[in-house]
Order: sequence, then C-alpha cells, then structure tokens
Amino acid sequence: GDFSIPPDAKIITLTKNVRTMRAKAVFKVRPKSTIPEPSALALYPKDAIISPMTGTFEEQAAAFGAAGALFGLDLGEKTIGIAVCDPDRRVATPVQTIRRRKFTPDAEQLATLAGERNVVGLVFGLPLNMDGTEGPRAQSTRAFVRNLPRILPLPCAFWDERLSTAAMDRDLIALDTSRAKRAEKIDEMAATFILQGAIDRLRGIST
Repeated sequence: GDFSIPPDAKIITLTKNVRTMRAKAVFKVRPKSTIPEPSALALYPKDAIISPMTGTFEEQAAAFGAAGALFGLDLGEKTIGIAVCDPDRRVATPVQTIRRRKFTPDAEQLATLAGERNVVGLVFGLPLNMDGTEGPRAQSTRAFVRNLPRILPLPCAFWDERLSTAAMDRDLIALDTSRAKRAEKIDEMAATFILQGAIDRLRGIST
C-alpha cells in the first residue's frame, strides 16, 4: 500500500536540524583561545613531570626536554619581568616587564607571550631569604605557580634568585644607566639573569 510519513516525524526532523544548526553556529563564533598548545608536554607523561612544589631544580627541569625556548620570570609584587632564551638554550635575552593586575589576566598575558615564542617551559626565580628560608614573597611565587596550570599548562622549575636583582642593578649601574630607566628595566634584566643561570646549569648537566 501507500507509504506516508506521519506529520509528527517531520516536526522531529526539523527540530533536530535546527538544533544541529544552532550547535554549529555556536561553535563557529567561539573565540580562539590564546593559550598555547604546549607540544613539549606531549613528550612527557604526567607522572614524569616533577611538581615544581617538590624536587630540585634539575629534577623539575627534566620536563623541559633537551631543546626549546624557555621563559625566565622574575615575579614581583607589582610587575613580572620576562626573559627568553633561544631553542638551543645558550643565551637569555630580556623580553619585557608587565604590570601585575590579578592572577587570571597576568597568567593569560604570559600564556599569549609564551605562545608567540613557542616556549616549552618556565623558569621562575624563587626569592629566598639570604639564609635560605622562604618568606612571604617566595610563598607568593609558589602559589602563583601552583595555580598556573589551569591557564598555562607548561612545565615549571624554580631557580634561586637571591642575588639576581642586586646583580642586575650593579651591571646597569656599571653601564651608567639613569636611575629612572634602571627602575623600568630591572625586573626583565633580573629575569634574564635568572634564566641565564638556569640554562648554564642545564648545559652543564648535559655535557
């Protein structure tokens, strides 16, 4: 006999099509994430990455792999100094100093900069007291790093930065940099000093 499609079947099909179209429309307008795709992480299972909360610098830095650009970060109360090294990890150079706002926008800005430079790992200066104990600034740095993976999931390591800022200040004074300009550059220069020390150490391990 004749085959007829029940009227309600057309309504169901139409509803499904409309829902599909809506889903596609939402997907197309979703803003592109600024968080980099950390290809380096694919090389290491999660349980192989030493938490930056534990272990030595060498153990933490093992997750960086043998090559790839790294960021050096000097985390201050009002600013974050940033430096980067070449993929062969021979020379650290200053990038910029960013003004701190709140954790999320600070982390998102770091994620954007890291993505632009194909960074595979982050070296944070750990501001220990001169006797080696940890004060409020060191604890604040650890808290920042502990929360960072939800926005920037790259391996992190801590480098003792106790003398970094003072050392950079002395170098800038030696270059006769004005006090005002020295204040603008000191954080990213400190980050450069931190990163150079870290990559020199890593190169010494590999040789």
